[in-house]
Amino acid sequence: MAEAVVESYDIRSVERAEVLRYLGYAGQPLTSELDARVDEMVGRCLEVARPRGCVRVFDVAGRDEGEGAPVVRLSGTALELAGSSIDRHLEGAVAVAVLAVTAGMGVDAELRRLSLTDRVGQLLLDAAGTALVERAADAAEASVVARAAERGLFANGRFSPGYGDLPLATQPVLLATLDAQRLLGITLSSSLLMTPTKSVTAVIGLFREPRAAGRPGCAECACREFCSLRAAGTTCRG
Repeated sequence: MAEAVVESYDIRSVERAEVLRYLGYAGQPLTSELDARVDEMVGRCLEVARPRGCVRVFDVAGRDEGEGAPVVRLSGTALELAGSSIDRHLEGAVAVAVLAVTAGMGVDAELRRLSLTDRVGQLLLDAAGTALVERAADAAEASVVARAAERGLFANGRFSPGYGDLPLATQPVLLATLDAQRLLGITLSSSLLMTPTKSVTAVIGLFREPRAAGRPGCAECACREFCSLRAAGTTCRG
């Protein structure tokens, strides 16, 4: 079991198409004014965000049947990953990386300010913040892939509480396992909403052999911008 690693991510851009997707854009024409405002709010989001993350790796202690669903147990932690979908995602994994990332409270503060003065700006910044924290999650995933390679292991993609039948109620123990409140300032409401709101948690399986589905090639990989393996002239594909 590795100690928690806290990382800061140098994110200088987000995909404009992703921002528009989070806005519900479906190819309709944009006015020149709205087009300019998207760029303005993306820039503002990049200014106020402080993307950081925390990663820990745990050996898989075992699998068993919980109350009607499979449960993957991790060594040295109370975290239990329950459900058929996460069981399939981690089938054959020898270790699991647990991560949390956040864009920071600066984005939340700006969203609150805009809610009082500029509702369109608030919507645009909200979409930009979502795109940015997903880029931070890509950066954290790239870090996991590199750490896996150092151990001669192969990583699959990230899987978050609330996906499939992995309960959102996994969040409290997951965040406690990472000590995310102390290390990243992430707190959880009684309704399981994270603050800062632009935060993401996930788990990634680590395997002795590449998965049949595999990771995408470098050209298609969302983590390529942050990949230290690619920078060193190698890949994670074995």
